[in-house]
Amino acid sequence: MNRLAVATLATLFVLASVPAFGEVEAKPPPEADPARWDSPADTPAAPLDYDFAEALAAATPEEPAGAEKAETAPPAEETSEKPAAPPPLPFHCIEGYSGGPITPMAYLCNTEPKDITPDGVGLPSAAYTFLNLGTKEMHVVSFSQTFLKRFEFGYAFHHLDTGSLHDDLRDAGLNMGERYVGLHHFNFRAMLLEENSFDMPLPAVTAGVHFKFNEEMDSIDRSLGGAFTNIGYDDDFGIDYTLTATKMFPKLASGRPVLLTGGLRLSRAAQLGLLGFGDDYKATFEGSVAYLPVDQLALAYEYRMKNNPYHKISGLVEEEHDWHAFSANWIVNDRVTITGLYGMFGNIANAREDSVLALQVKYEF
Repeated sequence: MNRLAVATLATLFVLASVPAFGEVEAKPPPEADPARWDSPADTPAAPLDYDFAEALAAATPEEPAGAEKAETAPPAEETSEKPAAPPPLPFHCIEGYSGGPITPMAYLCNTEPKDITPDGVGLPSAAYTFLNLGTKEMHVVSFSQTFLKRFEFGYAFHHLDTGSLHDDLRDAGLNMGERYVGLHHFNFRAMLLEENSFDMPLPAVTAGVHFKFNEEMDSIDRSLGGAFTNIGYDDDFGIDYTLTATKMFPKLASGRPVLLTGGLRLSRAAQLGLLGFGDDYKATFEGSVAYLPVDQLALAYEYRMKNNPYHKISGLVEEEHDWHAFSANWIVNDRVTITGLYGMFGNIANAREDSVLALQVKYEF
């Protein structure tokens, strides 16, 4: 995929997102569910006045059978205020599923109650992410959709400009053949355990299978005379397996919510798969902590361990380092989020990238 195609996808996505900044038709109000992390309280509120601390509170008990409604209660159709819609959380991981920018969360994107969508199909979510990697840059387009509030399908495409790696190889008298790398991610995740199941303070737990395909690595390896094969490159495709747990503590910090996430990943990918895949699976840890000081702002730190499947080519392919990222996430309304990220990603092939800047815009339909 060339730059024009990527720019076209990004432009279409931005145009699709324009209504979110004007008058936005509110999503149908979900029914309060005390077992779900994103269930709104049953007290009417403006769409952007969602109270996370009340999200785990029990819904108002139903009236006894046969009880008459108070005469002063207005008919439902005459009530102007609607229950608050849940905020558009979580965000999109750059690999095309729900989470923070670089790690997953157990929560799923944009689920909808079955009584509003009887077929159990949630509405789609889409995001565009730009990452300035210092000597390289990457564009990411991602989509996800949920079914039955428990299953999530996601897709992401990475378009990487290899930048200084291409230039350093050329200066060494080597030709990559390709300057740009395209990586496809196809994801399936299932929520195995809903948060607070069995009336116990349990985390949400989600398992995932992630198929990845790299468009250019076979060609690059051939152009370099098998240089990547010599250091451990095995395939241009691979599968990651993830198990993720997330728990919200509604009043942990100054009466405001804190979300803690931890998970395990089995993978043989080099740099997410941007440099292909080795032949041995390794287990790594990843996690995050997110704090919501106000309803429309989330501050987060993420950590992602890297498995480092390749040997080194000094000055060209160095040992991978673990990733660290700090993000500020603005919840614009009940459909749109904007995320700014500062990351320390260590070595990415030939250069150390410890001042990564990223911007993501996510829209929920």
